[in-house]
This record gives sequence, C-alpha cells and structure tokens, in this order.
Amino acid sequence: MGMAQELSVIVSDEDRVRLEAIVGDRNRLLKHTQRAHIVLLSAERLPVLQVAVRAGVSRPVVWRWQRRYAEAGVEGLLRDKTRPPGKKPVAIETVNKVLAPTCGEPPGEMTHWTGRAMAKTVGLR
Repeated sequence: MGMAQELSVIVSDEDRVRLEAIVGDRNRLLKHTQRAHIVLLSAERLPVLQVAVRAGVSRPVVWRWQRRYAEAGVEGLLRDKTRPPGKKPVAIETVNKVLAPTCGEPPGEMTHWTGRAMAKTVGLR
C-alpha cells in the first residue's frame, strides 16, 4: 500500500461547518451525507482504511471523494459527475484508440496533438 494513496485532506473551518451541517441534515440524500462524512473523517488524519470502515464504504470510494473534495471543494461532493444528456459514454475501444496515437508522433506538420487532430485521426467528432 503506497503512501501515494494517503491523501491529506485539509478542511477549512468554513467547510467543516458546511460538512457538519450536511451530515446532520436528515433531509439530505444519503450519498451526500456519506461523502461529507468521508471528508470530515479524512480531515481527522485517519488512515484511509479507518475512514472506509467508519463511513461504511470501500477504500476506492474514500479516495474518490477525497480527490473530488481536493479538486472541487464541498460543491464537488454534492454534484455527480454529469455527462451532457444524450451523449453516450465513449467506448473503451475508442478511448484506447485515442490514447494509443498520443504516445506516438503527431501527423504532418504538427508539433503536438490537439483535441481536434486527435478526434480527426480516430474518427471521433
């Protein structure tokens, strides 16, 4: 278990108040109270395993919400990553196809890959 997975979560006083309000709010969605709980436990410098056990989730779930909180704050915990409606998730084959060429040289005159060149190369629009 590498240290890389132990993210130290720093919660400001302002955020702590908001998180505690979320955890204590009976009308909140369970997933929101759970995420807030994960962050509060993490802020107590508990090892991921203990946070996971106390919050009743798996370690990858703890890492996900620690990271989301670090990136997007309390708001990030209350939002689910959304996709524009009607847009199917990109198939894994396409993802692999997109990732493969980025490891190689870009075509023609280009010095680096752009999203547009990438999409053109793999036939994504």
